[in-house]
Amino acid sequence: MTRSERPLLRVGQGWDLHRLVAGGPLRLAGVDVPHDRESKGHSDGDVVLHAVTDAILGAIGAGDIGQHFSDSDPRWRGADSALFVAEATRLARERGYDLGNVDVTVLLERPKLAPHRDAMVAKLAEILAIPAGLVSLKAKTNEGLGPIGEGDAVAAMAVVGLVSPG
Repeated sequence: MTRSERPLLRVGQGWDLHRLVAGGPLRLAGVDVPHDRESKGHSDGDVVLHAVTDAILGAIGAGDIGQHFSDSDPRWRGADSALFVAEATRLARERGYDLGNVDVTVLLERPKLAPHRDAMVAKLAEILAIPAGLVSLKAKTNEGLGPIGEGDAVAAMAVVGLVSPG
């Protein structure tokens, strides 16, 4: 696709959910948040980074995280999910796109994320290699409803905007 045929803006959305199990800390956006539960996943279980990875891959039409980093592949057991974001970002740049912004919502009953928000935004910006002002991160509860509300799961939703320079 030539530059003149490439859209100037592409948008992708991602979502991830993991069961919470005994242990800790809880890794979110590359930050270890003190908690008595951790996210159970094949990799490090970071739902924020998984959702962001899916959003970037979706924006460029490159499938999803499972196609690139299968949970049946032992290479990814316990892997740092920042590797997944880095690869998705590399693919976007290879296709002529830079990250414009990222907006993430974390769904979690506890712990409260407000004390960790700035660290999470800074780490996510570092992983994405973009200014922190282009990263938004919000936390919401599930009002006590369902597995998230009962404290048995954590989820994240992400939207990214990719821009084609010039």
